[in-house]
Amino acid sequence: MTKEELKKKVCDAIANRKADIKSIAEAIWSEPELGYKEHKTAKKVEDAFEKLGVPFKNKLALTGVKGRLKGGKGSKYSVAVIGELDAIICADHPAADETSGAAHCCGHNAQIANMMAVTMGLIDSGAMQFLAGDVVPFAVPAEEYVEITYRNRLIEEGKIKYIGGKPELIARGDFDDVDMALQIHLTSVPNERQDGFIEISTTSNGFIGKLIKYKGEASHAAAAPHAGVNALNAAMMGMMGVHAIRETFQEKDYIRFHPIITQGGDLVNVVPSDVRMESYVRAGNVPAMIDANERINQALKAGAMAVGATCEIKDLPGYLPLNNNPTLNDFLKQNAENLIGEENVSIAPHMTGSTDTGDLSHIMPVSHPWIGSVRGVLHGKDYTVFDEDMAYIRPAQMMACTIIDLLYDDAKSAETLMANYQPLMTKEEYLTFLSGFDK
Repeated sequence: MTKEELKKKVCDAIANRKADIKSIAEAIWSEPELGYKEHKTAKKVEDAFEKLGVPFKNKLALTGVKGRLKGGKGSKYSVAVIGELDAIICADHPAADETSGAAHCCGHNAQIANMMAVTMGLIDSGAMQFLAGDVVPFAVPAEEYVEITYRNRLIEEGKIKYIGGKPELIARGDFDDVDMALQIHLTSVPNERQDGFIEISTTSNGFIGKLIKYKGEASHAAAAPHAGVNALNAAMMGMMGVHAIRETFQEKDYIRFHPIITQGGDLVNVVPSDVRMESYVRAGNVPAMIDANERINQALKAGAMAVGATCEIKDLPGYLPLNNNPTLNDFLKQNAENLIGEENVSIAPHMTGSTDTGDLSHIMPVSHPWIGSVRGVLHGKDYTVFDEDMAYIRPAQMMACTIIDLLYDDAKSAETLMANYQPLMTKEEYLTFLSGFDK
């Protein structure tokens, strides 16, 4: 069987599984769970693997599930297909969980569906017998960097070491037997456009996570405000200080700072004495990220000094900027063009959002394209899939064809890629970088 014949057979097998693939996506959509709590979602993945006869490991970094399809012509290289288990918090979304506010307006349910679609297509078509490498469908936890205080408590309890799922899995060695990785994210399509598209991703921001605590002195807010120290005013002054230095951030570095106040006081008639904030400091490269973080810390502390309060800041490892591998990008782009037409495939500009796939991209080749298949705003209450084929079928076909490109013909393409690949960091250098936050 030629490579092109094998691609067609796999693509047909994926298309024939549309009902099963959509069912998985909708089942996960209906029961969204937040990071490191995705027990129901992980069970759905486990059940799907069992039904397909795929061996797997579970409870990786609490909830992760990792399968493996063995290559019939050897296991020279391993290509992971990643799906993320967790949802985002968007309590206003009609499908949000009533208790947690979790909703899959991040599209991670579609990621899992595509991961399973690739797995189904390779198994149903018998394609693995022609490949000289393994395919690793990997459902990972906690991509969304939310509930920072809760996850920091998990760290203090020794249950995890890192806020994000992929850093945690890397540290635990669960990516040690993977050579390269593919995954997708859904993105919004303008209302004036009737069909979907695929954007080949290039780079994105990374960030440092922050827990900020302002401490003042409580007193009666009306009778004796002079006897208190208003921690909320300190926080407001700190944020104004950051606004005052925004003009010094260079456009090329894509700096972002967007805090939330998670505790603003206890009673209206008591001067706030304990105010808590969470935020990120984002940038498009690591040096700018570190520099901006230091200057933002100075501004936040100045707010406390202005009113006589104190400011404690805990910086946490966030995510590194995403750097997609050009060779993987080229394979995905060509396969996408063959599937949906060259006019519907483009190269994405730098993205100012962040993903923990950025961490993975520093130690191995990664490609993370964007799939235009959604109406509404990502992470917003109007988010909805409008193009099911583009959301659930085309990305899986594109990734499966790329896997065939890599592992067909004795995995020569994968061998060439790895021979020319130079990681941005070794795993040891990466872990050393993360450990610097402990100081």
